Amino acid sequence: MAIRLNLLAEEQAAEDMRRRDPVKRVGWLGGLLVALMLVWSSSLQLKAKIANSQVAKVDAQMSAISNDYRVVLENKKKTDDAQHNVAALRQLTSNRFLGANLLNALQQTTVDDVELLRLRVAQEYIPTEEVKPRKENDRTIPGKPASVTEKILVTLEGRDSSASPGDQVAAYKNSISNNVYFRSLLGKTNGVNLKNLSAPELVTVPGSPVGKACVLFSLECRFPDKTR
Repeated sequence: MAIRLNLLAEEQAAEDMRRRDPVKRVGWLGGLLVALMLVWSSSLQLKAKIANSQVAKVDAQMSAISNDYRVVLENKKKTDDAQHNVAALRQLTSNRFLGANLLNALQQTTVDDVELLRLRVAQEYIPTEEVKPRKENDRTIPGKPASVTEKILVTLEGRDSSASPGDQVAAYKNSISNNVYFRSLLGKTNGVNLKNLSAPELVTVPGSPVGKACVLFSLECRFPDKTR
């Protein structure tokens, strides 16, 4: 019976043990895990770059929208200011003092032997600056918009050359006071005031060698102040 000897059996056994070494398997497994971690980390970095790109795009869109919104607000403020100014101008136009209406009213208030010599209209406009709202002790005090106060004074200077100079002044004053135009503007508190009445004096009459006696007078009509 033949006997076989394997002289490489010891080396083969050592090689087999090296192949079955758990440390080597753990090393391979660790390397695989590291590779997977690197792949996962790379994917996360890629996703982060994509997300940052999207965030930058959204930020740019938001910035553009914010700028457009700011422009819209500025345009709206300008539009509101223009509308407010137009409304104020319309109010001033509709309520302004008209000289033609005054002259028409004076034509309806004539009295015999009374001559209107001079008409003066003094108009004064006093502006008041805007008062902005403020806070005081945790309480908001409202402000006031800017306004303009209109003051109008009409002065009538005339001459009474009636048979008894001075008697027709009262009649002329009553004619002014009872006129619809003056009554509507002067109201109940403001009236027609006699400011001056001169002594009788002689006035030269054309074509007559003898002068004519007359008195000079002045009336004042102070209209109520209007604030707009």
